[in-house]
Amino acid sequence: MLAASLKPAPSLAAFSPSARRSPAASASFPFPARLNQRPLLSAAATAEGTGTPASQGDAFSYSYTAAAAPPIDEARLAQFAADWEAARADKEQGNILTLPVLRSNSGGLIVKYNSLQGFVPNPLLSPAHWCKDPKRPIQDVTKDLVGTSISVKVSEVNEEERKLFFSEKDASWSTYSSQIKIGDIYDGIVGSVFHYGAFVHLRFPDGLYHLTGLVHLSEVSWDLVQDVQDFLNEGDAVKVKVVNVDTAKSRIALSIRQLEEDPLLETLDKVIPLEADQSPDRVMSPSEVELLPGLDGICNELLQEDGIIDVQFGRQALEKRVVSQDLELWLSNVPAKDNKFTLLARAGRQVQEVYLTTSLDQEGIKKAVQRVLGRVP
Repeated sequence: MLAASLKPAPSLAAFSPSARRSPAASASFPFPARLNQRPLLSAAATAEGTGTPASQGDAFSYSYTAAAAPPIDEARLAQFAADWEAARADKEQGNILTLPVLRSNSGGLIVKYNSLQGFVPNPLLSPAHWCKDPKRPIQDVTKDLVGTSISVKVSEVNEEERKLFFSEKDASWSTYSSQIKIGDIYDGIVGSVFHYGAFVHLRFPDGLYHLTGLVHLSEVSWDLVQDVQDFLNEGDAVKVKVVNVDTAKSRIALSIRQLEEDPLLETLDKVIPLEADQSPDRVMSPSEVELLPGLDGICNELLQEDGIIDVQFGRQALEKRVVSQDLELWLSNVPAKDNKFTLLARAGRQVQEVYLTTSLDQEGIKKAVQRVLGRVP
């Protein structure tokens, strides 16, 4: 069964057959939650101990085993209570804090907040650390942060359960998101890759990677993308374009394909530049032309339509990308000359000019071709 459709150039009204390209990404994308399941710190945040992560998919949980602590006098209890209150206030006000890193473990960093200790899980660290050496395990990266200070925001405060969590990612968003504008182009490093897209860390003018955005499946390539991992892998260096910024949800939508010209907008002159002595509508002799499969049948049917006087063939070429495996017809932007319109027949990477001499206008051509396509098996 031959599948065929007539499609116009971008400047003309769309014909009825549906386009075969993947739909463009909408303004919002199915980003995962910043952390699908909040980490659980099951011990006093003021106690010494070690944390061990357990992960499954995008959900993370943390156990924190407290060591024996000396008795706490009333003055210290009052200080703890005051610091828990201060932590709640910092969370409500969205304050950015600079806290010293006391220790690291396989799950993240333990930081000092006044008289309390809090936890920064690895997923809530800024990508700036990992992107310095993407091949290095995150546990090795966090060891280097012990003894330094990092900028964070309070992400969770629960005095009863002794949970005090911080996010460096939230602090980075507050600091750098105002610099992100739609249309900006960034160098990036691919982080996590999922079936729906890939997260890319963005390189800022200071040379560090402060924010992360999503390249949705539909924005990876103009080619058909069924598995993102066929195109992108963790650690790949890429260029991306910002296509949407959702400040309310702290999300950035990115595109790789929009940095490349849509192959459907390429003209044959770009595929085969004309020589100085060539005419753009030079008719090819039968010996020079190897018609695309099914094109001869369509053209014979076109000649049966009222108002279509002649069908001839022009240049052939191979395009950069596969537009469609099926035979498709596109109405060219080339202006009609002496009632001769130009169609582009495409199948796979092959493209063929077809010259249609007719007394019909553009709308009449569309209707005639649609009738033909409905008859061709």
